Amino acid sequence: MAGRVDLDGNPIKQITICMIGAGGFIGSHLCEKLLSETPHKVLAVDVYSDKIKHLLEPATVTWADRIQFHRINIKNDSRLEGLIKMADLTINLAAICTPADYNTRPLDTIYSNFIDALPVVKYCSENGKRLIHFSTCEVYGKTIGAFLPKDSPLRQDPAYYVLKEDISPCIFGPIEKQRWSYACAKQLIERLVYAEGAENGLEFTIVRPFNWIGPRMDFIPGIDGPSEGVPRVLACFSNNLLRREPLKLVDGGESQRTFIYIKDAIEAVLLMIENPARANGHIFNVGNPNNEVTVRQLAEMMTKVYSKVSGESSIETPTIDVSSKEFYGEGYDDSDKRIPDMTIINRQLGWNPKTSLWDLLESTLTYQHRTYAEAVKQAMSKTTAN
Repeated sequence: MAGRVDLDGNPIKQITICMIGAGGFIGSHLCEKLLSETPHKVLAVDVYSDKIKHLLEPATVTWADRIQFHRINIKNDSRLEGLIKMADLTINLAAICTPADYNTRPLDTIYSNFIDALPVVKYCSENGKRLIHFSTCEVYGKTIGAFLPKDSPLRQDPAYYVLKEDISPCIFGPIEKQRWSYACAKQLIERLVYAEGAENGLEFTIVRPFNWIGPRMDFIPGIDGPSEGVPRVLACFSNNLLRREPLKLVDGGESQRTFIYIKDAIEAVLLMIENPARANGHIFNVGNPNNEVTVRQLAEMMTKVYSKVSGESSIETPTIDVSSKEFYGEGYDDSDKRIPDMTIINRQLGWNPKTSLWDLLESTLTYQHRTYAEAVKQAMSKTTAN
C-alpha cells in the first residue's frame, strides 16, 4: 500500500469513509476492497452486518482498527450526522431496489429512496463533506427507441437507445404505473444532489449502476430472504435453478439488459474515491455494454452455466412464459433496453470493465451453488414433509 498515487501522480492520503448501506451486496465488496488494498478507514453503517461479518471478526485481522460497524437505521437516528462529520467522504448505498416492491410497496420505495436520503445530502452539504451517491440506471426510464414503430430501422441506431449521462432524457410511464416510483424517487434525489452542488458547493459524484452481479447479491427466497419476496431477475433465475424449477420469463423475456461483474464495478468506485478532482461534479454510468443480452438469452446461458458448476443436467422444461401482471401484479411497466454509454467514465477515470458475461455468471453461480444448494434442499424437504 506504500507509495500509492492517484491518476495524476499525486500521493493518495488516508481518509475516513462513512459508508451507509455497508452491509449490503455492493457495500460488502467495497469494504473488502478498501480494507485489503488501501489504508482508508471505514465507518460501516447499516441495520444488518451478515455480509460483512467476515470483515468484523475476529479482531486479529490486520484491518481491525480501520473498520467500525454502527448498527443504525438512517430513518430516525441522530447519530448519523456525527458519523458524517467524523468522515472525509460519505458513500450512500442505502435503498429499496427490488423491482417487485416498486408497484406493491410504492410508498416505502419513495420514502426509502428520496425522503430517507435527504438528511444524508443535507449533512454532507452543511458540513462541507464530499458525497458519493448511488443512484440507478432506472433513472433513464424508457429509451427514445421504445416509442418508434416496431419495424423502424431507427430502432437499431445507437442514438435512440444508448444511455448517456449528459444527454439522454429520463422518460417514465404514466403515474398509474407505480413501477416508476423507484426511478422517479431516484431521479429527484439526483436533482437535489446536483442542485446542492450548484447552489451550495457540495462536492458530489453520482453513480448509476447497470446490473452489478456477483457473490452475495440479492437473496434466495426462504433461505436468506423472505419466502414471499421476489428478488431481481438474476437472483430469481438462480433461485429457480437451485430448486430445479423452470425459469420464469416475464412477457417473453424480450427486455434487453447489460450485466457487469461486481469486482469490475468496485474498481470504478475506488477510482472515484481516490480521484476526487476527476470525479467531483460528475454522473457516471457503471456497466458493461459488451455483456448485453435479452432476458431470454440470459436464462439460456444461466441454465448452461449452472449445469457446468453443479454437475446436474437441465430440467426437461427449462423456461416458462408468464405475464408481468401475473408475476409482479398490477401497475408494472418496464424499459425495453438499458445500454450504458461509457464515454465520460472512460475519459475521466480511464476505466473499462473486463469480465465476460459467461465468467461473471460462472463466479456467481458457483458461489450460490456452494452457499445455498444444501439449504434449498432442506427447505424443500420440509415443505414436502408438511
